[in-house]
Amino acid sequence: MSINDPHTVRSFDTELKRLGDELQRMGELACAQIAAAAAALAARDLEAASTVVAADRAIDQLETDISHDVLRLLALRQPVAQDLREVLAALRIASVIERIGDYAANIAKRTRALTAAADIPAAQGLPALAALAIELLRDAMGAYVQRDTALALQVRQRDAELDAQFTTLFESVLAHMAANPASLTAGAHLLFMAKNIERIGDHITAIAENVWFIEQGEAALEARDKRDTTSSLGG
Repeated sequence: MSINDPHTVRSFDTELKRLGDELQRMGELACAQIAAAAAALAARDLEAASTVVAADRAIDQLETDISHDVLRLLALRQPVAQDLREVLAALRIASVIERIGDYAANIAKRTRALTAAADIPAAQGLPALAALAIELLRDAMGAYVQRDTALALQVRQRDAELDAQFTTLFESVLAHMAANPASLTAGAHLLFMAKNIERIGDHITAIAENVWFIEQGEAALEARDKRDTTSSLGG
């Protein structure tokens, strides 16, 4: 049977749709994980943090399933042009979301180390940072579903907002640590948590860039604005 046979084309479209549905499910789970990790930190809830860590397995399994589906599609359908870009982008996005899930789990793991420490006022800024990351992830997945390059580019540029918010939080935590030496351990954990969310933002831009790749191929993108200035702190 020819790969251009109408039945074969319909079957391929069905398999692509299933890939897209699986990616949407991964994106939803990742958003839930980020929100749950931030909530566990705010409430200092060890049980909730443990639930986030355990739930990361579901995202990992979906990434494995998608990888297997992509390999099968490549072997059996031999897609070309935009169809090939669709399949390759699905593989890339699945890997990106899996990493986002890992970052959320890492935030939850560090919550355990903070439960016995004195509160750091700057930690109140972390839920807002997480909320922005969730908003951007939802928009990035929306751009993927709709193949909306304009929305994808908007998400990509808005990562600068996340960078700026992260930098403000980072500086506030450092200032608290400098004034309160007893908070050094807790502050270090909080800095890692905030950095995890900043890295989530970078991965979200990769989703947006894959939407561009699907629709525009290798057409070059303009350099994006970056406002994470923490690497310059202290020298």
